[in-house]
Amino acid sequence: MKQLHLILIFSLALNSAFTQSTIPLASSVKTVYGSNAKVGHYASIRGFRMYYEIYGAGKPLLLIHGNGGSIDNFRNQIPYFAKSYKVIAVDSRAQGKSADPSDSLTYEMMADDLNALLNTLHLDSCYVIGWSDGGIDGLLLAMRHPEKVKKLAITGANLWPDTTAIEPDLFHWIVSANDSLARVTQTPAVKAQKKLLNLMVLHPHISTTDLKQVKCPTLVIGGDNDVILPTHTLVIARAIPKAYLWILPNSGHSTLIRYKDLFNRTVGDFFKMPYRPINGMARLE
Repeated sequence: MKQLHLILIFSLALNSAFTQSTIPLASSVKTVYGSNAKVGHYASIRGFRMYYEIYGAGKPLLLIHGNGGSIDNFRNQIPYFAKSYKVIAVDSRAQGKSADPSDSLTYEMMADDLNALLNTLHLDSCYVIGWSDGGIDGLLLAMRHPEKVKKLAITGANLWPDTTAIEPDLFHWIVSANDSLARVTQTPAVKAQKKLLNLMVLHPHISTTDLKQVKCPTLVIGGDNDVILPTHTLVIARAIPKAYLWILPNSGHSTLIRYKDLFNRTVGDFFKMPYRPINGMARLE
């Protein structure tokens, strides 16, 4: 019981630290995103079964959630974008309904999983929205499989795991939590949680030079009080050849929840409008 209690504390603290879903929807919304048997599917790819749901019709749009999250994290986005796009919402490997008992987990693995899913669905390219770890996955998908990403919108992503990227107190807490989990009995539940903590403590390792490989237009988003430091978000935007930067005022990590309507409209406009360089801004060089 003591170990189970410890796991619960770590799980709740991890999710609250990155504020994946702190603002409830109105009670009138009845669709349970992430647990919708009418549209839910599994794809057997790369050694595990990836769960995904598809809504709407039109050009494909891939939604990638953050660490410890699920499809439900995009419950504010799915109804909006499903009006114009074929929305493909996924549970990433080892998260949500996409169970994966293996010990290893990296962002590169997850990016290649997404590529494999797109191949399974016979999609040659798509628009992408990635939140937090999902933003990292989106960057890597655009780098490793550039033909697959038409346009990319990311919010709260980081390039490396240290206090120059992540708010220092939070980063030290995550390291401490990861060390503590290593000292308890490694039950399947502990191992599953530790894989997610390992991701944030040990990964990713993307250089600004690497980001030159991102050829698609990219909207880089962050909150002015994000756990991913705004200075780091600026570093990302400066390194991507066709990037716009959008820092939301009075916002933490949950930009697409706290400012859901503005977020949806702005990202939707970004997808529709041709990329236009802005002197001194788009390249930020």
